[in-house]
Amino acid sequence: MKARLVLRFPPLLVDQPVVYKLVKDYNLIFNILRAEITPASEGLMVLEIEGEEEDFKQGLKYLEERGVKFQPLSQDVVMKEELCTHCGACIIHCPTGALYYDDERKVLFAPDKCIACEICVEICPYRAMEVTLG
Repeated sequence: MKARLVLRFPPLLVDQPVVYKLVKDYNLIFNILRAEITPASEGLMVLEIEGEEEDFKQGLKYLEERGVKFQPLSQDVVMKEELCTHCGACIIHCPTGALYYDDERKVLFAPDKCIACEICVEICPYRAMEVTLG
């Protein structure tokens, strides 16, 4: 099983080895796609996590018990199509190709490629890209 997740750590957990426990105790493999960890503040981490289904479920249960909120990455950045003018300003700045032109030069968004770097949110002059809080 494999998933990209956004983890939000409460301030009391930012200095705890929570992700290490996912590896050690639940045999999960992870890749950090993005992290913002500040002492005495909420921590945010975007991870790609992979492992056997039962280990994966137990690892998520562990996070929940510790007070770590998580959601699928695809729910973190969204495209508000009604605001998009298809100018393409976001496309040249997207590091993963999650934003791209189709054959008709219409901007499309592939959430499965997004790493929630939020560059598109900052660069879009029409505010068509948005970060949702889970």
